[in-house]
Amino acid sequence: MKVRTLVSFAILAFGCATSHHTIAPSTLGVARSSDELVAVLDRPGPLALESIDSADWEVPLSGVLNLDHPNAKAAGLADRGEPIVVRFHVIEHPTHGRFIVDTGVERAVHDSDRAAVRGFVASYMAIEEKLVVRQDLATFVAQRGPIAGVLLTHLHLDHVMGMPDVPIQTPIYAGPGETTPRSMQNVVMRPNLERLLSGHGPIAEWGFAPDPAGRFDGVVDVFGDGSLWAIWVPGHTPGSTAYLVRTAQGPVLLTGDASHTRWGWDHDVEPGTYSLDPVRSAASFRKLRVFAAEHPNVEVRVGHQH
Repeated sequence: MKVRTLVSFAILAFGCATSHHTIAPSTLGVARSSDELVAVLDRPGPLALESIDSADWEVPLSGVLNLDHPNAKAAGLADRGEPIVVRFHVIEHPTHGRFIVDTGVERAVHDSDRAAVRGFVASYMAIEEKLVVRQDLATFVAQRGPIAGVLLTHLHLDHVMGMPDVPIQTPIYAGPGETTPRSMQNVVMRPNLERLLSGHGPIAEWGFAPDPAGRFDGVVDVFGDGSLWAIWVPGHTPGSTAYLVRTAQGPVLLTGDASHTRWGWDHDVEPGTYSLDPVRSAASFRKLRVFAAEHPNVEVRVGHQH
């Protein structure tokens, strides 16, 4: 009983890790300088990109936007329900195949017995009342065929809710440290995340190294041909990753939750209470905005709005 009591006290005092899912170093991708990214930015790229709205949802505005920011206060913004989309992005490489960035939602998302996210967490997140499915990942895979890999922006539930529909042998990639943050909320959140990842292989962590050019915390050339870049934007989570996709129509920046909302991006207001490290989150957000301002040919697609 004493041991059990001590374990219970430790959980209450320090929380628990996000996930116990296995991680491994990624064998895909090469760490580069952002100067090398900039050098190819204006050249048409070989990738095709499609962004798919998997579901409509609503979340508190204070979670996705820092309402204490002077610009938010000047606009008179107050907390309320904010419409968002849960999406995944489809990247087609001419030789490496089809990859998705994030996963949308699973087909069973509204099945209280089979959904990976269920019980108290599903109720708290208002999945039944407020999440409206537009295209689940299982339908996409059935219609379009195999996926060569899943590139995650981070491990929050709304970005991996389609994982049960990802073919089990598909490699998964994410930034470093995504499974390690400890918090009280993980006591109830973690079982849902473990169900979402159940049966899948290790999460391959991007091998970021300090960016010699200093623009970002780290940059990885995913395929080694300059077509797709993983950009480390820590703060929202430790391994939060944005992706720069070079398409035939021009470069596209997928911010992930380094910026959730279009208003936040346009008005220089970083994410809100959903970010683990608000100071670092704001710094990463501003690095992306500086980059986009310096390269106006880059189309920006924020995490949860058009």
